[in-house]
Amino acid sequence: MFRWLITLLVVLVLALQYRLWFGEANLREVLALRQAISTQQQDNEKLLERNRQLEAEVQDLKKGLAALEERARSEMGMIREDETFIQLIEPRSGSAQ
Repeated sequence: MFRWLITLLVVLVLALQYRLWFGEANLREVLALRQAISTQQQDNEKLLERNRQLEAEVQDLKKGLAALEERARSEMGMIREDETFIQLIEPRSGSAQ
């Protein structure tokens, strides 16, 4: 009788171990999901930071003209009516004069 009880307990432990290692939602799958969650959280943090920067830029553009003027100058090469545009061209190195 005692031997049957031990055999039954060993079989139950082996069945539980099988489910732990190879069954549905096993340890490998759980570890892979944890890694995927960690990666997604890092991506989310990067996107949140980018969104904060964009929101700050939008607010700056809504409030004043300084940011709008800076953007027009740097990205579009625009100048004001009362300004003079001067472009300096450096000579090519190695060319004969």
